[in-house]
Amino acid sequence: MAKDMGQDPAWAGAGALAAMLARGELSAVEAFDAAVARIEARDGAINAVVVRDFDRALAAARAADAALARGERAPLLGVPMTVKESNNVAGLPTTWGFEGARGFTAETDGLGVARLKAAGAVILGKTNVPVGLADWQSVNPIYGRTRNPWNLERSPGGSSGGGAAAVASGMVPLEFGSDIGGSIRVPAAFCGIYGHKPSYGIIPLRGHSPPGVDGADIDLAVVGPLARTAADLQLAMDVLAGPEPEEAVGWRLALPPPRHARLGDYRVLVLDHHPAAALDDEIATALNGLAGRLEDLGAGVVRAVDGLPDLVAGHAVYGAMLGAAMSRGAPGAAPISSHAWMDLIDAQTAIRRAWAQVFREVDVVLAPAFGVTAYPHDDTPDQTARVQLVNGRPTPYMAQVAWPGVATLANLPATAAPIGLSAAGLPIGAQIIGPYLEDRTSLAFAGLLEAEFGGFARPPGY
Repeated sequence: MAKDMGQDPAWAGAGALAAMLARGELSAVEAFDAAVARIEARDGAINAVVVRDFDRALAAARAADAALARGERAPLLGVPMTVKESNNVAGLPTTWGFEGARGFTAETDGLGVARLKAAGAVILGKTNVPVGLADWQSVNPIYGRTRNPWNLERSPGGSSGGGAAAVASGMVPLEFGSDIGGSIRVPAAFCGIYGHKPSYGIIPLRGHSPPGVDGADIDLAVVGPLARTAADLQLAMDVLAGPEPEEAVGWRLALPPPRHARLGDYRVLVLDHHPAAALDDEIATALNGLAGRLEDLGAGVVRAVDGLPDLVAGHAVYGAMLGAAMSRGAPGAAPISSHAWMDLIDAQTAIRRAWAQVFREVDVVLAPAFGVTAYPHDDTPDQTARVQLVNGRPTPYMAQVAWPGVATLANLPATAAPIGLSAAGLPIGAQIIGPYLEDRTSLAFAGLLEAEFGGFARPPGY
């Protein structure tokens, strides 16, 4: 896979583009015009950027050019990007794909969106999601279906599927998504790009709630970036991470540096088996092939470690917590008691403590992001009636939530990274799970893999 996208503005990363803008090699308006032209040329078949805000984005690009001319600098000054439809942007619809929310318009920017704008980003519009953000596809009755640029008959993933497709097809270099059941990591894997699920709580969720809702952060849920390079994930995290404004009066976020600077110094646990979810042989082969190459570089690679939390028990806790979070407010949903919820939090805490001990022995965990590559669109209304074909055998569709759930339940950071292509020419992605609050370690490891073995490659035809 290609190691370097070069300095072609159409494929430059967000950081590279920001540097080009700062050096005066192109203007923010030129970057805006080029991104809009790519969206208009490519999005007809893909249907990723479903809410377009080009007039206000052009005004923002002009303001960025004026700021650049004054000598101002900011991490994303003049860089065009998109955000997931579920993130509030003042004046734009936020529907989460619910038919009943058609016409709802956000009055204010979500906190993450506000931070991106403050860093100079030019928000071109919003990208597609599944209904209620509750699928690994991205189709809903308001905006229709998003297709994978690698194969239009396949899912781009969900629920940040529109954003992943937009980034992979070169429309934009950066996307702001969200994740509770793999919603950043699965689209990144399906589309061959990078995505980061942050440690829980380090990016506030304010402004990422169902239409009309404004309350406390949802347990397990996070917001985070998708990009074509690992460095751009770190760039976005530097902009996004930090406490709520009301809390910033008393504490600051100070994420530690990466544990190591060389791949050969990392201690890596390979997790290629989960009792609750099958894994395609091609993904297992790619994962273990990568592990072998890491060993060749001197990395300490292990397949087991004392004290690893019980994956079956953890999956049960995760499923119960996820079900409670995702079904809140749904018609006919049965709420759980407060005491049952406290029991789940106790179980989660025990698992988090066990993982903290594991990370005394290893630095990162290398695991599949999902058990299969991008699969054909499936409109079976009842997800429990769907299947995933793993090695040609039907398996329960929802069982695959076990792979992203490993990191989600324990509040751990996890960086999705491309590691190869299947025989059918579809991207294979892995997730690099790091210790809690050591996001820079999983991100740095992804960047080292990218530098050593290559990363994003353009889909055929782009």
